[in-house]
Amino acid sequence: METIYALSSASGRAGVAVLRVSGPCAAPALEALTGEGVPPPRMAALRRFSDPETKVPLDRGLAIFFPAPASFTGEDVVELHLHGGRAVVAGALEALARLPDLRAAQPGEFTRRAFENGKLDLTEVEGLADLIDAETEAQRRQALRQMEGALGQLYEGWRARLVRLLAHAEAEIDFPDEEVPGDLIATLGPEIARLKSEIAAHLDDGRRGERLRDGVEVAIVGPPNVGKSSLLNRLAGREAAIVSDEAGTTRDVLEVRLDISGVPVTLADTAGLREAAGAVEREGVRRALARAEKADLRLVIAAPDSGDFALARDGDIKVLNKIDLGGGVPAGVIGVSAITGAGFDALEAALKVRAGSAFEASAHPMITRARHREGLAECAAALARAGGGSDADLVAEDLRLAARALGRITGRVDVEELLDVIFRDFCIGK
Repeated sequence: METIYALSSASGRAGVAVLRVSGPCAAPALEALTGEGVPPPRMAALRRFSDPETKVPLDRGLAIFFPAPASFTGEDVVELHLHGGRAVVAGALEALARLPDLRAAQPGEFTRRAFENGKLDLTEVEGLADLIDAETEAQRRQALRQMEGALGQLYEGWRARLVRLLAHAEAEIDFPDEEVPGDLIATLGPEIARLKSEIAAHLDDGRRGERLRDGVEVAIVGPPNVGKSSLLNRLAGREAAIVSDEAGTTRDVLEVRLDISGVPVTLADTAGLREAAGAVEREGVRRALARAEKADLRLVIAAPDSGDFALARDGDIKVLNKIDLGGGVPAGVIGVSAITGAGFDALEAALKVRAGSAFEASAHPMITRARHREGLAECAAALARAGGGSDADLVAEDLRLAARALGRITGRVDVEELLDVIFRDFCIGK
């Protein structure tokens, strides 16, 4: 096994930079950089680091040694906590590159070694990636729960029950003349039905986990000059969109990421919906309509001088902008002024309720990726066939397929083709 190294903290100027080394030569590499023995396991030691070849001092910082198997990768791991100047980091990486039997890590290679050494399953790896990318409190909670194994434990529990069922089914096949309970296949039916019901309930979640991971899509729609861009700017707290009295200013879909009480929201400002005057505006209107169709939630905007809410559908939030100009606010409509900020507390509260309703607490961890959903659907289909069958060979085969589908989610079986796809999305050093 080769020894790998990488910068594990973010690149660029910082107060502290963390370099990580993993593999059999991790401890000798630390000794070469410091001229001293490795510190006691998992204890930070102040060390002076120098280039082993040129003896030029690099920095003074902390060294920590994590002996195998009690480390992130399951191998010997060394962490160097140095000052985060670009020259310090570059010098340390160059010094590591010159040491024998060391090489720079590939993207995600530390995490891949953790998986291959049984420190993480694939759902935990994905949870770690989501935790690194988390932008809101709700995303952080979901990712942390998955990284700590909640999703993998649920699936492995189902898989263990399937393996037991499969063992019973194969007993009837392999030992037909032995003393096994009569009509053994029929006795498996209730447990197969229970498993199928549990997995079906898990699948029937409104895609809450995926939506939380990706963010709720909210489209702002309405005719021109009702203040859609001004409303987006007020919600974003900055001038994200160009505001003009000229109709058709917004030609393309403009996105802003918001954190609304821990719920990630992607707010999309769309072109004013009207008969377009030219080819560019027509394309903007087409894109606006397409984005509004696929959005999880729509804010339909009108103004006192723009007519009614003809564009609104059931489930839309209706917003009357420009209430500072006077006039009443109809029932079921939220009145706001993008100029003064009046009414925005009520609008944000409505967004919080509507966006957050998709993420109500669940007894089980939520599905967060399409590949999980595909594997679970495949498992459920195999269980449906097994539950309706009487031929021992066919029932056993369907149980085997169901267990294999769950095993692919956690990485227990048939995952080689998935590994490169999953790990390549990681930054180097993770």
